[in-house]
Amino acid sequence: MSNPRADRVRDVARLAGRPARLKRGRFLAEGPQAVREALLLHRERTAAGEPGVVHEVFASESCLDRLPELAELADGVALRLANDDVLAAMADTVNPQGIVAVCSFVDVSLESVLDAGPRLIAVMCQVRDPGNAGTVLRAADAAGADAVVLTASSVDIYNPKAVRSTAGSLFHLPVVLGADVEELVALCKERGIGILAADGYGTLNLDKLQDENAARRLGASAATSAYALEAPTAWLFGNEAQGLSDSELALADHRVAVPVYGSAESLNLGTAATVCLYASARSQHS
Repeated sequence: MSNPRADRVRDVARLAGRPARLKRGRFLAEGPQAVREALLLHRERTAAGEPGVVHEVFASESCLDRLPELAELADGVALRLANDDVLAAMADTVNPQGIVAVCSFVDVSLESVLDAGPRLIAVMCQVRDPGNAGTVLRAADAAGADAVVLTASSVDIYNPKAVRSTAGSLFHLPVVLGADVEELVALCKERGIGILAADGYGTLNLDKLQDENAARRLGASAATSAYALEAPTAWLFGNEAQGLSDSELALADHRVAVPVYGSAESLNLGTAATVCLYASARSQHS
């Protein structure tokens, strides 16, 4: 493909906009890392007799020469060569790294996540920035979380910037969209999943909580902790500017603060979420 103004190119480019994504149930994955993970999930699902994820891949010849494994992974998927101008016209970025894939939505139902018996869930409450949402999802994946949930009014995780920010993690773990936080919390509590709210003004200090948990696990005399971090847990993370609302905070079993020892006013959302999720992950894997 060499004409950046061709109808097919414009059709793919429309997926950068939310109306086209919602209408077609498809989105764009840009760059070798995202496309590789999409193709791996596609292969896994089709091998299991399930519907695939990737519909088309558009790649430059130089990209495939540099990364021949991508062509191998795309076996059975429509793979079309395109020049750099075409790829730039399709993608949301100026430099799309030589490859773009058209993918089906991959989100799942809340019920399917909870029925699987999760031990660690990251919940984004009204998170609006696509880069932040992608970063939290990536952190949850790295921490071994079982799922990520975005509540109603949160950003569209299929926004091209959000997809790029996940660095492929969007294709690794279940993602639930548009959840009602009150319903989510009620269902979690029915299943014995504790609710922790990340809150800079929380009464529990995360460092002290981790120390208490470590002492308890080591059998220290009279050691207790306010919350067992190894227990199944859903962490609530709030909006970038306002944090969690009073009603969201009221749903939590505990409000937990990540201590700030320097002069910074606070941690950004992605950093705070990473610290909190790893605190649970470390206890769950100890």
